[in-house]
Amino acid sequence: MARVRYIGAEPVTVPELGKQVQPDDLVEVPDDRYEGYVCQPLTWKSVDEPKTDWRGEHGPELVTFADTASTSKKTPAAKAATTSKEG
Repeated sequence: MARVRYIGAEPVTVPELGKQVQPDDLVEVPDDRYEGYVCQPLTWKSVDEPKTDWRGEHGPELVTFADTASTSKKTPAAKAATTSKEG
């Protein structure tokens, strides 16, 4: 289990924990829900990260994106609109 500290100003009820949490309380959260708390940095502060990598045995999942610049059609740049004034 991971641990987080509630840093909000008012007490809150956390249904998944089944209790009310007071400001500055330290609570244990399931490892697979840890990210759901620490992604709210104005409300929760990490104390102890999950001991195991809940995403799998081999570390975080890598996500790659295709290089769209090399696969998309090139479009010519718009020409600047100019006007000439003869005086």
